[in-house]
Amino acid sequence: MSTPAPLTLTLSGAAGQIGYSLLFRVASGEVFGPDQPVRIRMLEAPGAVRAAEGVAMELQDAAAPLVADVDISDQPRRAFDGADLAILVGARPRTAGMERADLLEVNAGIFGPQGEAINSVANEGIRVLVIGNPANTNTMIVAAHAPDVPRNRFSALTRLDHNRALAQLAARSGAPVGEISRVTIWGNHSRTQYPDVRHALIQGRPALEVVDREWAEGEFIDTVAQRGGAIIAARGGSSVASTATAIIDHVHRRLHGVREGDWSSAGRISDGSYGVPEGLVCSYPVISRDQEWEIVQGLEVDAFSRARIDASVAELIEEREAVRHLGLI
Repeated sequence: MSTPAPLTLTLSGAAGQIGYSLLFRVASGEVFGPDQPVRIRMLEAPGAVRAAEGVAMELQDAAAPLVADVDISDQPRRAFDGADLAILVGARPRTAGMERADLLEVNAGIFGPQGEAINSVANEGIRVLVIGNPANTNTMIVAAHAPDVPRNRFSALTRLDHNRALAQLAARSGAPVGEISRVTIWGNHSRTQYPDVRHALIQGRPALEVVDREWAEGEFIDTVAQRGGAIIAARGGSSVASTATAIIDHVHRRLHGVREGDWSSAGRISDGSYGVPEGLVCSYPVISRDQEWEIVQGLEVDAFSRARIDASVAELIEEREAVRHLGLI
């Protein structure tokens, strides 16, 4: 059997901890498959190019047969040239005293030019996954600067939140993670997100028959939404390996589909589904059809869920307004 042509992966923030954790799993075939060669393009800020060179040396020393070649650049047009998949990890973190609006403005200056480069030089079939926070609004900014790329090609990572919700349900119920399905993350990848178990199943039973409603509507939501902060407090740094795992879960499920009767969660550019204003990037329940994320339709949204979703959407609207004056969207 002939070897497939290499895919081109562009990873921003490649020298960071998430990029470092992810790249060797890409090289092993865990992301695209055991027979799929990959060209790796690392995009870094000028001050981090030297660190990226060190990562490239390690990739070379790993002697991974699937790595066709590695290139490092601080220029978006070079990094995204011919890209089939862009994973955008690199972002400016929020520092002490920085307002959220300031963070949005700084990151707009990063993600806007990346969108322009993707629009100009990426492969026609490009898919873009944004991890760098605030991920939902950064996704909207990238997409706004890549008007020739179909809107359904852009997504924000909320699979990490989805995985955290699965883990909490498993711990509470005693059921294996693999026997829990139809969990949903709605809204923003922030503390306003809504981890929803209204339609979830635990070993085939409705989740709210297995776990108590008070916990599911209180402690569970808070634990999932604040898990990132809890990890920082415990280990002195943000989530790394679990984020890389979530990226792989997201990409793998988009390429190969979600198991029958289940769905995943991803930030999608809204088409108005579930009352979310068009154009906002909102996390929805999704399935993969023809390697594209499709929003699961027809789910009942009760008053409790409606209030939670609306609160997170209100934050997304605030974020959009915070960058609108920059003429970026």
